[in-house]
Amino acid sequence: MAKGEATRQAILACAFDLAKTVGLSGLSIGRLAEDTALSKSGLFAHFGSKEALLVAVVEEATRQFIAFVIAPALQKPRGEPRVRELFERWVHWGQRPGGCFFVAAVAELDDRPGPPRDALIQACKDWLEALATAARISVAEGHFRADLEPDQFAFDVYGIMLGFHTYQKFLRSPESLRRARESLERLVVSARAPAARPR
Repeated sequence: MAKGEATRQAILACAFDLAKTVGLSGLSIGRLAEDTALSKSGLFAHFGSKEALLVAVVEEATRQFIAFVIAPALQKPRGEPRVRELFERWVHWGQRPGGCFFVAAVAELDDRPGPPRDALIQACKDWLEALATAARISVAEGHFRADLEPDQFAFDVYGIMLGFHTYQKFLRSPESLRRARESLERLVVSARAPAARPR
């Protein structure tokens, strides 16, 4: 990796960690310059504008999410085991310091049009599609029933995670993880093909 690219990646890693606590709107060139020991002009040389920086932070969050959640889950067997691993990895992602970057960013950018919001929309759509694809594969493997609606399944899993994030991060409920896992269990059981259900 070239020195310039290594510096840019280090800036993005710092910016992502900072955004998890102060939000995207609280991420300033000045604060980032302090935290990275770089000049403001040096930061602008890498990104050109704060808006471009925010887009890059969303892309960095997506890169880290893929590495932390999706890539390890793909090592699991196709079908229901992979669906479960995607959920568990996502839970662990949401338990890291700062919580789930995407849940917080969606609330922050939902009514703020622009490239950062567009990048976030694409990241969320890609994740929902990954969940729906995992459901389709579960149908193909005979784990889930043939009439399952994969997009609805993805919606339901996403809804469970939103509830988990609220219970854990905002309400500080000690029951958050148990409730989330029980909700997923009910969803998976309802999705199973008759032949895959315990007798």
